[in-house]
Amino acid sequence: MEFGMDRPVAVVTGATSGLGRVAVLELARRGYRVSAVARSRSKSEALVADLAAVTDEPVEVFHADLGLLSEARRVGEEIAARHARLDVLVNNAGLHAFAQRVTPEGLAEMTAVNYLGPFVLTRALTAKLGSCAPARIVNVASEASGRARTIAPAEDLRRTDPYNRRESMPLYGRTKLMTIMWTQELARRLDPHKVTVNCCDPGFNATGLGRDLPGSDVLRRVLNTLGIGDPRRGAGIIVRLATDPALDGMSGRYLSVRDARPLRCPEPGRDPRAQAELWEATEALLAERSAG
Repeated sequence: MEFGMDRPVAVVTGATSGLGRVAVLELARRGYRVSAVARSRSKSEALVADLAAVTDEPVEVFHADLGLLSEARRVGEEIAARHARLDVLVNNAGLHAFAQRVTPEGLAEMTAVNYLGPFVLTRALTAKLGSCAPARIVNVASEASGRARTIAPAEDLRRTDPYNRRESMPLYGRTKLMTIMWTQELARRLDPHKVTVNCCDPGFNATGLGRDLPGSDVLRRVLNTLGIGDPRRGAGIIVRLATDPALDGMSGRYLSVRDARPLRCPEPGRDPRAQAELWEATEALLAERSAG
């Protein structure tokens, strides 16, 4: 089934739960043809069934583990080959791991899922986005980025030291700081008349992000019952960045879930020189791993 040129196309990662699922359903309601990138086949089948209730447009799911850079590259190439057009890419998939896990490619899983995988996927899709200008890239960051006190890109990208639950937050925050830094450096490298790239802090959301935490399912159900951490709020800023005409041409921004208020990239990643250093270290790592 070939995707036509009559409707805009949005690709969303981490689309089967939490913010991604809500964002996908809203984009479909707004007339977008949606392609979801998902790891779980059972969850993706449930998503497709839910989408059938809000759109008659065809929905495709591309299966990939974005914690593996080879998979991120493969699925990016598949999406680029499949679509005649691509208007929006939302890098939403995320992971907060409470203990170190190392991928088969020898990388820290949290760093791979939250930063390196999206970097590789976006690079594979940038040309397609540019050919369908104006297009948008939306990266989901976090206020946890402010927990990262230092960053040394060449070392941090390769770091696989063990850590415990208490130590996990600043490490998670560092991966989200990398997301903001990469967003702002990528914005300097792209023509904003063709492709814009922005990121957001979606606030606190009761999603599956901390699924490794004991009792997380029970806590999430309690929060949902109390109306705390409703993912519709966090998904709202994602959809706004993807679709709002008032944001045409805006690029390199980090926006809050609170009324799209502009935020500054936290230190120590604010300096454009640090952002360029991260970019160069990332490119070097990908060349080394032959995943680029």
